[in-house]
Amino acid sequence: MTELRIVRAGLVPYEQAWARQRELHAQRVAGEGPDTLLLLEHPSVYTAGKRTELHERPFDGTPVIDVDRGGKITWHGPGQLVGYPIVALPDPIDVVAYVRRLEEALIEVCAGFGLATGRVEGRSGVWVAAEGTRPERKVAAIGVRVARGVTMHGFALNCDPDMTAFANMIPCGIPDAGVTSLSAELGRDVPVAEAIDPVEKAIRAVLTL
Repeated sequence: MTELRIVRAGLVPYEQAWARQRELHAQRVAGEGPDTLLLLEHPSVYTAGKRTELHERPFDGTPVIDVDRGGKITWHGPGQLVGYPIVALPDPIDVVAYVRRLEEALIEVCAGFGLATGRVEGRSGVWVAAEGTRPERKVAAIGVRVARGVTMHGFALNCDPDMTAFANMIPCGIPDAGVTSLSAELGRDVPVAEAIDPVEKAIRAVLTL
């Protein structure tokens, strides 16, 4: 079984956490550190992956940090549990299988809270199915980068964030679907403090197979 070091870092500015990821990534590539999972929250920030288009950015000129992960634009902020696994993938590298493992873990976490979620064909992340007039809704986003066989970036699970932040742009570049949170779907407050233990357990299980 692989060793996985867990770091619960609290509230960390995005660029500071990104720099920490790069340090850990370099150490892991060099064989000087273990696989690591950073679990944290960010102050409110928009980040844009490499495939983000101009019309998907915030409509009011809010600053955006361009990052080297896959995927499009998203928002991070308080009430959202963010996880950055810095792990060496086995050969042959299969990025899709890695993303599916992260999705599997987060689907299990949602089920533990009593929320049924799943995947949507052609779209990464964890989704609540459409019902009535409500479209499919993403409760967890995933955007990763793999360089020299080691992962960076990761996932963001909406626990109890201010959902109005998502109304200012086209989240993940998907105009025909919604964004939601555990609290919104379950009708009760589910803070990050309540979700962090089950998330750590589920992610550890899929990354130390």
